Amino acid sequence: MTTLHPLVQYFNKPSKDFTKQDLLRYIKEKHVEMINFRYVAGDGRLKTLNFVLHNENYTNEILSCGERVDGSSLFRNIDAGASDLYVIPRYSTTYINPFSEISTLDVLCSFYDKDGNPFQNDPAMVMRRAANVFKDKTGFEFECMGELEYYVIGKKDDLFYTEDQRGYHESSPFTKFEQFRKEAMRMMTSCGCLIKYGHSEVGNFTLNDYVYEQNEIEFLPTAMIDAADQLVLAKWILRTLAVKYNVSVTFSPKITVGKAGSGMHIHTRLMKDGKNVMLENGKLSDTAKKAIAGYLDIAPSLSAFGNTNPMSYFRLVPHQEAPTNICWGDRNRSALVRVPLGWDISKNMAVDANPAEPQKDAIYDNKQTVEFRSPDGSANIYLLVAGLCVAARHGLEMQNALEYARERYISVNIFAEENKGIEYKQLPASCDEAADCLEKQRTAYEKYDVFSPALIDATLDSLRSYYDKHLRKEVENRPQELLRLVEFYLHCG
Repeated sequence: MTTLHPLVQYFNKPSKDFTKQDLLRYIKEKHVEMINFRYVAGDGRLKTLNFVLHNENYTNEILSCGERVDGSSLFRNIDAGASDLYVIPRYSTTYINPFSEISTLDVLCSFYDKDGNPFQNDPAMVMRRAANVFKDKTGFEFECMGELEYYVIGKKDDLFYTEDQRGYHESSPFTKFEQFRKEAMRMMTSCGCLIKYGHSEVGNFTLNDYVYEQNEIEFLPTAMIDAADQLVLAKWILRTLAVKYNVSVTFSPKITVGKAGSGMHIHTRLMKDGKNVMLENGKLSDTAKKAIAGYLDIAPSLSAFGNTNPMSYFRLVPHQEAPTNICWGDRNRSALVRVPLGWDISKNMAVDANPAEPQKDAIYDNKQTVEFRSPDGSANIYLLVAGLCVAARHGLEMQNALEYARERYISVNIFAEENKGIEYKQLPASCDEAADCLEKQRTAYEKYDVFSPALIDATLDSLRSYYDKHLRKEVENRPQELLRLVEFYLHCG
């Protein structure tokens, strides 16, 4: 089996087994000139620290010891008088920088405090704690993958027009930015991302001589920490590549009224001994239903990590594919939690489609996932994934989880006639409401010391700083004010 990750090929081993000595050998043999430390701070965006490699001793020193940074400039609620933190490289995340004109290695880092302990509010460390607690308390491993939706904005042309809001899976030349997407996907793969596929999405329109085209890149399920790293790198690659193409990329959840917004749906699955436990005898397992119950129960507070600026709540409105009602269903895009087609069938469709194919067993194992549909590109990816892991564990610990899930299952569109009169709890309608929900449900996150009280407090402060409780009503029928908000939050996340 081949891989497009050059370092995996060079060392002839998976990235999880990379060592410092591997990196030192590569740097020497390939004459690498620079190393970039990369890390996600409190705002959820990737940061960079550049090192020119003077000699072997210096290279060994920075890879062994990391470096100091100003924590008060990277995280809320850190006293500037005692703000130093260490950033320590995680060798397994190293990749060749695809944009650098000189030979450069990038490596993702974790934060440590003055005593050499993991920094409590480092989003990557919160994820690690969530994963460890989940495995310890349930015996399962939590895996996930993201669907990254985004708009590309470029100069309009008059060639091969596509009908407004009809761009789903369109092909060139009717789609304008397919080559951009494919080059981004190749770069992501070279950096260690596990790509499932990419395609144009439903959203497309023109405005003021610019074409807005929605795309999506979907990943493969993997360990939650790796999945979050990949989403962070993917966003960085798309934005950086956009400069080369002289276009803009936005992950903003809403960029105009009446057009498709962009989400960042997260698929999850629970694994044990390499086996997916979401199915049992071809049906959704009780374990999966308990996890779903957890997602639904603390869904209001998950908005605090998955929908982090006011534009998020212009996307989460009734009668759209973006969910507002807290319920779940099979293949149901109007529900908050969706159980997508998972190949839980006995027929070999490939043999039916290809009569000359020798009869073989279908390869359908481990495909079933459960999709959480409310998050968007404003999310702090690490905290969102950690929160989903907490929610799944919460569901497995709930005494009445199966009954709770059964009562919130829907079989048809949430807005269909059959559902009239049924009352479902609603997701928050603003950052302010999301903060209130997090404050009420904070003990679920603080349990087993996964999220620190200080981190929850900082999240509450950030959400409440928008004062957006009535914002949707205030800008109704005021298109210029909405446009101002769109432009302000265009490059969120």
